[in-house]
Amino acid sequence: MARSIKKGPYVDPRVTRKIEGKSPKESGTIKTWARGSQISPDMVGFTFGVHNGKDHIDVFVTDEMVGHRLGEFAPTKKFHRHGGKMQKELEQRQREAEITAAKAAKAAGDSK
Repeated sequence: MARSIKKGPYVDPRVTRKIEGKSPKESGTIKTWARGSQISPDMVGFTFGVHNGKDHIDVFVTDEMVGHRLGEFAPTKKFHRHGGKMQKELEQRQREAEITAAKAAKAAGDSK
């Protein structure tokens, strides 16, 4: 749900305090747990360590990110893969294809 226009964007005051008076080049990763804080234009160029529930994920802020939330760029769930017998067979075929391609490239390199 969008935040009301009259309230304005929510930028966590602790995050703004951490970047005040600093330049992006001299400050390292700024750790934060404020996933709901919106990215403001003065945050561009900084690297934030956004907490995902387990550890901090580095997020480098660019111009296109302004207006989004910090938590959007630090996923909380890790995608393993879709499983099953068919998936294993597909991965096995892909590995075999890579091996044959590598052998062919090596043979072509040796013949020169």
